[in-house]
Amino acid sequence: MKSIRVISGIVALLLMSLSSQVSAVAGDGLVRDVRLWTAPDHSRLVFDLNQKIEYKVFPLHNPERIVIDMERTQLKANLNSLQLPDPVVQSIRHGKPTSGTLRVVMDVKERVQPRTFLLKPMQGKPYRLVVDLSRPEQAKQAAMRSGESRAKKGLVIAIDAGHGGEDPGAIGPRKLYEKTVTLAVAKELAKIVDATPGMNAVLIRNGDYFVPLKKRVYLARKAKADMMISIHADAVRQRNVEGSSVYTLSERGATQDRAARALAAKENAADEVGGVEFDTVDDPMVTQILGDMFRRDSLNSSQILAESIIGKLKHAGPVKYSAPKRARFFVLGAMEIPSVLVELDYISNPAREKKLKSRDHQKKLASALFNASVSFFQKMGRLKSTPDQAMLPADSATALQYAVSEQGL
Repeated sequence: MKSIRVISGIVALLLMSLSSQVSAVAGDGLVRDVRLWTAPDHSRLVFDLNQKIEYKVFPLHNPERIVIDMERTQLKANLNSLQLPDPVVQSIRHGKPTSGTLRVVMDVKERVQPRTFLLKPMQGKPYRLVVDLSRPEQAKQAAMRSGESRAKKGLVIAIDAGHGGEDPGAIGPRKLYEKTVTLAVAKELAKIVDATPGMNAVLIRNGDYFVPLKKRVYLARKAKADMMISIHADAVRQRNVEGSSVYTLSERGATQDRAARALAAKENAADEVGGVEFDTVDDPMVTQILGDMFRRDSLNSSQILAESIIGKLKHAGPVKYSAPKRARFFVLGAMEIPSVLVELDYISNPAREKKLKSRDHQKKLASALFNASVSFFQKMGRLKSTPDQAMLPADSATALQYAVSEQGL
């Protein structure tokens, strides 16, 4: 009997040990997916995780590498699915330097500055480990080129394509992403602006990557923009809602309009969805207190721009609100620059989603935004009241489109 009790005790201990091992495995972190986003001055890797993990990141030199060690984590994603090489990352591999540690090594083409942070689950997204590989030299050269081009040009329009990268924005019933539509319309608008003598476009985002809201404001200021148009597409539960709308910055206090307040909250959450480590952009203008008279003049200019855009958008499709609305949008924070946020239409409406996907309709929307910009500059005395042929876009097809839109067709 004694021997039976000893054996039973040993079996119980073995079962407890096995149970703890199974529990440990079940409690391990998992990398379920990995994505790579390429921006002009950095590349971003995003690892989807099943839970919060402990990790550390460090560089190695000669050759240049970035190492990520994830404690008690297993790789279930396929690293070979990444489109490599990109401008920063040459290749990527993984291994286990010690038991229970997942090591991911990125071979990089130049010395970079790694920045990492962990994002909590939100809006259907899991825990995410974000690794930004910044290119200081590339950013410096881009700033120099930007300064040179500004010196050679006249009126500058900052065109902000909403969302991007990890943040898709609203998603239509046929899976059309807001970030795709906004970038397409932004690029069409930039083509028209750049083809117009005396005008120059600055794309805040010119690819599928994420730009923090504060940095969008910073880039518009750095470009010394004379105007900023932030392009978006809205979504609601009701599939039959349609029409464009235009918003300006609410001067102070809470936004009274409930729909505008909800929209602002959704757009302002872009940083949390797209992934940003706060205070990464130092913009001293943000902390300055603008005088009441200056603030009123700036908001009045934005109001004039918004009204002009609504008038032109009526020729491109349905308009939801016949007058501009105000709300506290972070992206409109450059109060010294006439700035508006344009919701092109409701991507949640299947018929309008189909329209938003159409290249012809995208060009029509871009033309309307351009015409509104010209009208605004005319009202502000910065362009002749009646633009002559030299003011039309150089491309004949675009010029014809401009003329047709001006006739209200």
